[in-house]
Amino acid sequence: MHAIDQLERSLKSIVADMGLEWPAKASIDAPKDSKHGDLAANIAMMLAKEAKTNPRELASRIAAALPAVDAAVQSVEVAGPGFLNVTFTPDFWRQTVLDINAQGNAYGSSTIGQGRRTLIEYVSANPTGPLHIGHGRGAAVGDTLTRLMRAAGFDVSTEYYINDAGRQMRLLGLSVWMRAKELSGQPIEIPTDFYRGSYIIDIAREMLEKNPNLLSLSEQEGQDVCYDYAMKQISDGIKADLHEFRVGHDRWFSEKSLVDSGAVKDAFAALKAAGHTYEKDNALWFATTPLGDDKDRVLTKSDGYLTYFASDIAYHHDKFERGFDYLIDIWGADHHGYIPRMRAAIAAMGRNPEKDFDVVLIQLVNLLQNGQPISMSTRAGTFETLADVVKEVGVDAARFMFLSRKSDSTLDFDLELVKQRSMDNPVYYVQYAHARVCAVLRRAAERGIALPQSLTMAHLQALDCPEDIALLRKAAAFADMLGQAALSLSVHHVSRYLMDFAGMLHSYYAKHQVLLPEDTPRTIARLALLQSMAQVVHNGLDMLGVSAPETM
Repeated sequence: MHAIDQLERSLKSIVADMGLEWPAKASIDAPKDSKHGDLAANIAMMLAKEAKTNPRELASRIAAALPAVDAAVQSVEVAGPGFLNVTFTPDFWRQTVLDINAQGNAYGSSTIGQGRRTLIEYVSANPTGPLHIGHGRGAAVGDTLTRLMRAAGFDVSTEYYINDAGRQMRLLGLSVWMRAKELSGQPIEIPTDFYRGSYIIDIAREMLEKNPNLLSLSEQEGQDVCYDYAMKQISDGIKADLHEFRVGHDRWFSEKSLVDSGAVKDAFAALKAAGHTYEKDNALWFATTPLGDDKDRVLTKSDGYLTYFASDIAYHHDKFERGFDYLIDIWGADHHGYIPRMRAAIAAMGRNPEKDFDVVLIQLVNLLQNGQPISMSTRAGTFETLADVVKEVGVDAARFMFLSRKSDSTLDFDLELVKQRSMDNPVYYVQYAHARVCAVLRRAAERGIALPQSLTMAHLQALDCPEDIALLRKAAAFADMLGQAALSLSVHHVSRYLMDFAGMLHSYYAKHQVLLPEDTPRTIARLALLQSMAQVVHNGLDMLGVSAPETM
């Protein structure tokens, strides 16, 4: 928050003049009640012992010095055991309008990421079926986190890890092959772990239409051909669904390419050289216990096949080898127990597992329709696809709802609620705040009222009521909110901020007339205020990948 940064600089100057050092536990925060000022600082209580005085006396000395050091400070009060309650001048907050107008779509961006090379890997669903809404939530979180971190100054790339190797993909080929036989009238015995969705039948039928001689192939050749075709068709469908959902990846990384390129051997060689592997029972083991895991893990099984963990180690080793400093994985919540072993692998690579690697967990989505849950199972074919949900409620509503709660909290997605054009619908509530401001600006233009091409502080002096200042304070906190959301990997902070901010805008609209024929200066000031506030809503929605309509 600009106000926090400014106050901290001023207080540090005063503390230095007193011959004291700024304490690590000093805090500056907005008080819960705005009657206690704009910001509250505990610096006097942190320094009282070093200054050899009581906190309130030290707070009084700092309070007396602060207005002279910082002209933006209007008043300072000493409260309780020694808190400093600071109130800024109205002009300090009015400057926010000018800042927003100057920065436009870039308002809220920062450089706190310092260009750190970051790779976010997300969605990465096995290409064995269409994306369901659980994948959709992960896609929305990953894409929004990417937008947030780029706005915060990180150098971010994104990847989709294609699990195109291993048993699941062999099973996909078998499932299509069996359905092709069934469609041709041959008796089949369906395995218990068979993929049963109707899309498997559609793919098999399509293959038979294109190649009537498909079943003349041997069992292995037929399954391989079915695997190749099915994976391409499903992968293309996934890419199309993500594109429709406003999600894109810089690179689609093939698991199979890890083996083909020798990346797995390179990773294993690095682990062996560092003394982290051993052989037992004809298998290759990774000694993760000394690195914080609860037990050692198998890398290569006795039958020669790689474990999922082995591929993941090779993949993350490859990421670091490509020059990335910070790896972020977005996983389903059922992978929670997988995190310690992955951190152990990161440590074995000579990296800091706490600073160079993070995991964002995505909890389940309970999809409700007419009050009844809709079951989701890729193999049984009873899932609700992401494409179906988007078609039903739209991209804006789906994305906003996926991002409305902490990603590691279960989400109830009410289809009927998000289709309503009412204030009970969260996305409508926020978008309508933006549309309302646009409507006011249009009415002003129709009446021949236009904002000056170059706004100055003089145009904003009529922003003098508590609601004006409250909106400005909230808007001024936007960049800090985005930065903290990026650093903490907590995308839901954006939707919560927008809900609060939209509520303030709706209340302002209900309480204050904007177009005042008898008061042109106040009309101009309020139009300028609302125009800048609409920019904040627009920028916040853009972080979520949600549109900001001008009419509704």
